[in-house]
Amino acid sequence: MPSSPYAAAKLYAHWITKIYRESYGLFAANGILFNHESPLRGLEFVTRKISNSVAQIKLGLKKELKLGNIHSMRDWGYAPEYVEAMWKILQQDKPDDYVIATGEEHSVLEFAELAFKVVGLNWKDYVIIDENLKRPLDVNFLKGNIKKANNLLGWKPKTNFQELIKIMVEEDLNKWKRWLKGERFPWDASTYPSEGKILSNKFKLDI
Repeated sequence: MPSSPYAAAKLYAHWITKIYRESYGLFAANGILFNHESPLRGLEFVTRKISNSVAQIKLGLKKELKLGNIHSMRDWGYAPEYVEAMWKILQQDKPDDYVIATGEEHSVLEFAELAFKVVGLNWKDYVIIDENLKRPLDVNFLKGNIKKANNLLGWKPKTNFQELIKIMVEEDLNKWKRWLKGERFPWDASTYPSEGKILSNKFKLDI
C-alpha cells in the first residue's frame, strides 16, 4: 500500500520486474532495500540533514535543526553493505526477490539524539519541531525481515545504528572543517553560505 508517488513507482518497478522474469525467463531480480545511508546521502533526506546540521552547529555555523515527525520509525543501514547485498543477489544461480535491511527500527529522535552525542551536545538545546515539515501522509513504522537474505545470500549488516551515525556525523564535521579552510564540495555547494551567487555566475542559473 504505497503512500507516496515514490513508493508507487517502486511498487510498479517491483512487479514489472517479476512479470518480465516469469514471462521471458530473464535473469531479473528485485532487491527491496530499506533505508540505506552514508555520508553521500542527499541533504534532502532526514539522516543527512541531521548529520550535516549537527556538524554545522558544533562549528558555530548554524544555531538550530528543524525537524518534522521525530517519532517516525525507520530501518536504517549502511549503504556500502547494501551494495554488497545487491552484488550477491546477482551472483545467484536463479533470480529471486530479497529484502535487504537491518531488522531493527529506530526513530528520527533516536537518530538526532545520538548524532548530537557524537559531538558532545544535547539535542534538546537545538532541535525545533516544525509542523510544516510533517508529511500529509506518512508511514510511521518500517522494519525489514532479512531472514531470506541471511539464509540464501549469507548476508547480514555489519555496521550498527550507532556506528552509522558516527560515520555520517564525523564525515560532515570533517567536511565543514575543510570548508572553513577554503575547500569546496560541488555536490553540496548550494547549501553553503553565500555560494548561491557563485553558482549563479558560473552556471548562469537563476538562484
